[in-house]
Amino acid sequence: MRITDGTHALDNLADRALERVWIERTVTEPEVAEPDPKHPERIRAYRSVPERDGRILRVVSVPTEGGVHIITAFLDRSRRRPREVAV
Repeated sequence: MRITDGTHALDNLADRALERVWIERTVTEPEVAEPDPKHPERIRAYRSVPERDGRILRVVSVPTEGGVHIITAFLDRSRRRPREVAV
């Protein structure tokens, strides 16, 4: 899968101390993926990042022929990890 970055996404990597591998992992193996409600052509992919204490990374992308184009990425404060159920 070919992954390309928009200017905003590249700025986010530096400004938000995000690692490229986290974004790639989130896009290729999301824990949850859903269409963006305001822009249905975009996909929101979510995945916890163990390197950041399990915080949830949101990556917004647009499918392209043979891959995806990353619009933005950020640690999503509104999303929480699922609670573990005690047995």
